[in-house]
Amino acid sequence: MTVRAAVVLAAGEGTRLRPLTRNRPKPMLPAADRPILEHVFDALIGAGIERLHVVVGYKRDRVQDHFGPTYRNIPINYIPQHKQLGSGHALLQARSAVAGEDGLLVVNGDQVVEQQIVADVLDAFESGEASAALAATEGSDVSHYGAVVMDGDRVTELVEKPGTDNYRLLNAGVYAFDQSIFDAIEQTPRVQGELALTDTLVRLIDSDEVVQGVITEGLWVDATYPWDLLDVAQDLLFHGRVTEPERGDSVWVADTAQVHEDATLQGPVVVGPDCDVRPGAVVGPYTAVGRNATVGANAVVERSVLDTDTRVGPNSTLLDCVTGQGVHLGAGATVADGPGDVRVEDEVFVDQRLGAVLADRVRAEGDVSFAPGTLVGPNARLHTGVTVSKNVKEGAEVLR
Repeated sequence: MTVRAAVVLAAGEGTRLRPLTRNRPKPMLPAADRPILEHVFDALIGAGIERLHVVVGYKRDRVQDHFGPTYRNIPINYIPQHKQLGSGHALLQARSAVAGEDGLLVVNGDQVVEQQIVADVLDAFESGEASAALAATEGSDVSHYGAVVMDGDRVTELVEKPGTDNYRLLNAGVYAFDQSIFDAIEQTPRVQGELALTDTLVRLIDSDEVVQGVITEGLWVDATYPWDLLDVAQDLLFHGRVTEPERGDSVWVADTAQVHEDATLQGPVVVGPDCDVRPGAVVGPYTAVGRNATVGANAVVERSVLDTDTRVGPNSTLLDCVTGQGVHLGAGATVADGPGDVRVEDEVFVDQRLGAVLADRVRAEGDVSFAPGTLVGPNARLHTGVTVSKNVKEGAEVLR
């Protein structure tokens, strides 16, 4: 059986990544200097996928406007999931679109997967006789995701968020199925109104159906909370998983970027297209500068992710910082490095490595400083000399 079509599940919001997901879905957040979903598409196309079916839902226009009808000359078919009722429900929306396919690949669109993971699952599925296969990779965060237990190459148990470190294999969210998966999903009971794909797989395993496990060593990274985007960028930069030309040792700079001769780039670092790094600026290590961003004269940006159209004023210092799109920081802005205590809704995460998260279109005037662990909502305005020591709500105006 040859598989040339993929269904990418990209309908979810990513509520735990607020305020960054207030205006776009998690798959469009930055993994280094590009959206997570671009990395997923690259992995699929590199492994031989020729048709992309993308299930979209929350803020779906942000996905469709970014990619359009094709990506790298591969057609994209967008399939709406009008209510986000689980991954199994999302896959069911694609049933008619892939009805003519013998087999299909299914991947989560909000986690960075490497081409090797996709290729390993495809090879195993196409050469085997199982009706379902999934990727399993060794990981340190198994307790926070899904654990896979195997006997030989057969999956014997799936455990969602086991809460213990006794498991070594993590479900990487890359699957291959034949058409029987759709009937199996429809026969799966909903839990609190939602239909999870993993619940269907558990039912298949419990009924003695063969679900093949494929242990792979490809890179897999995910962001659950805003500060995780720092770790995602670090992993991608450490492994050199960027597309810009390499200009020095672990220094990648787009051809259209301008880096002043008196600026310093400390690898690993990536500077995206149309960026401007001005004299005396020091950028890196472990820093990703997204498209059309500006780093002002004598500014320092370390261990940070600057998204598209970010402006960092002169003499600013940003450490362990994540910005959304269109963020403007005036001269002398300071983001102190973590650890800090981060409040996400009603939960407090103690001693996280985070300076600050500044969501889309935050505007800060001169000499604004941010305490470690600060989250600032979209469209907030911070006036000159303000010290931000707690979370700032969307659209708020903060005076000294």
